[in-house]
Amino acid sequence: MTVPGRRSSTFIRLLRSGFTDPSAAARLLDDDALAAVRTDPVLLDALGATADPDLALLGLVRLAEAQPADQLPVLLDTLVSAKPLRDRLLGVLGASEALADHLARHPRDWQALVTYEAADLHPGLAEFEQGLADAHDPVALRVAYRRCLLSIAARDVCGTTDVAQAAAELADLATATLRAALRIATAAAPEDARQCRLAVIAMGKCGGNELNYVSDVDVIFVGEAANGTDEGKGIQAATRLASHLMRICSETTVEGTIWPVDANLRPEGRNGPLVRTLSSHLAYYQRWAKTWEFQALLKARAVAGDEALGAEYISAITPLVWQAAERENFVADVQKMRRRVVDNIPAAQIDRELKLGPGGLRDVEFAVQLLQLVHGRSDATLHSGTTLDALHALAAGGYVGRADAAQLNDAYRFLRSMEHRIQLYRLRRTHLVPEDEADLRRLGRSLGLRTEPVAELNKAWRRHASAVRRLHEKLFYRPLLDAVAQLAPGETRLSPRAAGQRLEALGYADPASALRHLEALASGVSRKAAIQRTLLPVMLGWFADSADPDAGLLNFRKVSDALGKTPWYLRLLRDEGAAAENLARVLSAGRLAPDLLMRAPEAVALLGDAGGLEPRTHEALEQEVLAAVGRAESGEAAVTAARGVRRRELFRTTAADIIASYGTEDSPAEEDPGALVDRVGDAVSDLTAATVAGALRAAVRDQWGETLPTRFAVIGVGRFGGHELGYGSDADVLFVHEPREGVDEQEAAKAAQTVIAEMRRLLQLPTADPPLLIDADLRPEGRSGPLVRTLSSYAAYYRRWSMTWESQALLRAEPVAGDDDLGRRFIELIDPLRYPVEGLGEDAVREIRRLKARMESERLPRGADPTLHTKLGRGGLSDVEWTVQLIQMRHAWAEPGLRTTRTRQALAAAHAAGLIPTEEAQILDEAWVLATRVRNAVMLVRGRAGDTFPADARELAAVGRYLGYPEGRVGEMLDDYRRTTRRARAVVDELFYGA
Repeated sequence: MTVPGRRSSTFIRLLRSGFTDPSAAARLLDDDALAAVRTDPVLLDALGATADPDLALLGLVRLAEAQPADQLPVLLDTLVSAKPLRDRLLGVLGASEALADHLARHPRDWQALVTYEAADLHPGLAEFEQGLADAHDPVALRVAYRRCLLSIAARDVCGTTDVAQAAAELADLATATLRAALRIATAAAPEDARQCRLAVIAMGKCGGNELNYVSDVDVIFVGEAANGTDEGKGIQAATRLASHLMRICSETTVEGTIWPVDANLRPEGRNGPLVRTLSSHLAYYQRWAKTWEFQALLKARAVAGDEALGAEYISAITPLVWQAAERENFVADVQKMRRRVVDNIPAAQIDRELKLGPGGLRDVEFAVQLLQLVHGRSDATLHSGTTLDALHALAAGGYVGRADAAQLNDAYRFLRSMEHRIQLYRLRRTHLVPEDEADLRRLGRSLGLRTEPVAELNKAWRRHASAVRRLHEKLFYRPLLDAVAQLAPGETRLSPRAAGQRLEALGYADPASALRHLEALASGVSRKAAIQRTLLPVMLGWFADSADPDAGLLNFRKVSDALGKTPWYLRLLRDEGAAAENLARVLSAGRLAPDLLMRAPEAVALLGDAGGLEPRTHEALEQEVLAAVGRAESGEAAVTAARGVRRRELFRTTAADIIASYGTEDSPAEEDPGALVDRVGDAVSDLTAATVAGALRAAVRDQWGETLPTRFAVIGVGRFGGHELGYGSDADVLFVHEPREGVDEQEAAKAAQTVIAEMRRLLQLPTADPPLLIDADLRPEGRSGPLVRTLSSYAAYYRRWSMTWESQALLRAEPVAGDDDLGRRFIELIDPLRYPVEGLGEDAVREIRRLKARMESERLPRGADPTLHTKLGRGGLSDVEWTVQLIQMRHAWAEPGLRTTRTRQALAAAHAAGLIPTEEAQILDEAWVLATRVRNAVMLVRGRAGDTFPADARELAAVGRYLGYPEGRVGEMLDDYRRTTRRARAVVDELFYGA
């Protein structure tokens, strides 16, 4: 019986030794099986040194209890007298519950850990083959495999081998296991073996000599018929052998499974034959293979079966791997591959994902493999399937900075060590960091973190993951700057050829020019060059994410040249997190936004201000424009100031639109395209109204001072009145005036015409700012009618002569500048025309339909594709707008919600009133929004307006990126547009034409 004092003493000692449940540990120490060693202080210290002392002690008791009577003293004597065995055995028991289970089932296997000789410290393939030599069936193979695994784990947890050596040993053990499995399969089907030659090619981590404890073993099978055997029969025999090999390794037996053998990296994946001839493999890779398949083949290694055939396969595919960077679609594939896919990781797991999460193992492996593909075609030193060896070679060759490579090496080793220890615990395939406190404690202690294991583990993990995230992009671009900069003695730089290869691989069409821009920006010893060298690696990555990286870099150089001497510019980009990325997105998305910025580079400051991209109100814009006009000394100076405000605000609008459409690292892309369209329409329409008001004030002041002899108002119509202006839209207007008391009508008319002419002249003066064209062709009688009328003249004309189409045009009329009261009275005058009481008659409806049909046949430009023309094409803007406007003219007299100038609001009101079913309303809205976005995209990309998709491939890709389509998906974009507008046209045929 244990006395209380002694129990208390033991309790405290166990607690200090790292046991979390000292009471349970004390009971286990009292187990009869440990009677001979329970008081040995060496044992308790050794248990306390393990990752999980409680787990180690439990495993030791189970192992001792399972020993035959004659073997228990041998185990315990060796345990207390031989430190190497003690450390290895208890280290494994404290780190792996699964291997403790194996030892309890096979109690003699602990003796595999006794030997401590030089050859045992670093066993190779031959030693593992010897360890599996006596296994002649799947069950025996599993037992022998775990016995070998036991020795690898023991050296790993004791620090005898590092993580890279452990991974290489695991790959060697997998190779030996595949050979043993093939031997067993061959023995079971000797006739099949005689009919074929079969080679097993390891891929993935096994092929790269960097396997995990528990991982699918990726393979490819190559077969040939044996001499004298029909090829078909030979391949069938090889397929049966390969299938049996896979089952031997993968199937669950009384001893569990080893690991799944996965052959899905073969040509055509699961849909392709399991075994192919060498010529069939080569035909596929030469004709059909994708870039990712060559990336996978980087790690191909012949491991089992016919050695000569395996060597032939490796010899044949190796040149294809290193020529992959010269393939036509390599750049597009690389850009898609660089955008790491984490969509299939559950949101709750992404922060615990060691492999695929941000800053995870995949980031390092992918970056290294991509650089190997780019530079390995001209440098054979990079031809390694092992990540850390390849990283070392990249650093030695100057393809990666030495400091960056060292950081990545440390991070990768730490993350792989975490992955190994997590999998070793239960020998389960997982890449998730556990959440349970006890699991985290064991994991931290297994990595040598003993003071505060959980806190230290989390801190170290986050530090290394952060380093990987930070270096992932920098890895590609930093050496490009070193190639054009002064380096310290002994540093290696990229050659111009290698730098050009890398820029080409990242999407730069003119690498020579790109290098010149980098040299101009980053060379020298000035503070400006030093900041640019800090900024450019990540800027180059953002440019590469766009459809035109060359334009992005060129524009960045232009802006930097213009603002380089200002103290705030580079500081803004360096210190304001979003500013640099926002600028990169804006400069590489097309011509319009950079052109606006080049005319006033100081507008860059908007990109770093939290509220800098928010649209300003109409009142604020008009107030600023009128104040600027008031300060100017002449009409030209006044409108120059007004147009300057317009240019800055257009840049604000385009920048906000681009950034919201592309998204940034901290802010995802706007999911509602309708919100983007409404934002642009409101902002550009309000800005145009403020500019027109400024031009009107300037034109009046120059000749009449503050008061014009006639009241004067500008009425916006078309997209202007509907708050739907795009970047390339003209301003459609009507002009109305009313002579002041005592002023002759002819004098008033002349004054109004003079003001209009002066406004147009001022707004179209050739300056650095984009002109604003005023179009009054929607006035009564069109171009044949007077440019301006009095309110009473409008009333007389509409009363006597007005056509149905003119009433339709007035649906979007809204005062935008000038005399408020006159504008309001004009609206009162036209309301009965556009919203006729009892709605349009059938004759008027037929007239609108005839006019629309004639417009479709006559106005579509010759040669234009009617399925892709955004304005006049099938299901485009005209189709949707005429349908909505017909509903307004028929029902707005009774439905107040329809009395709006905005198409989308009117469509929503028609749906709310039950005039359009839900699905049809959604179809029309989607088509109208999409067509509007395409027009905006064309203007943003080309810098000039257009109603159809660009023909140039790079411009078309840029339109796609703006619309949210990844690189290489323009065909999908055009198909989506056609499908959306085809559905809209079917609704138009029903609702507008009554089909």
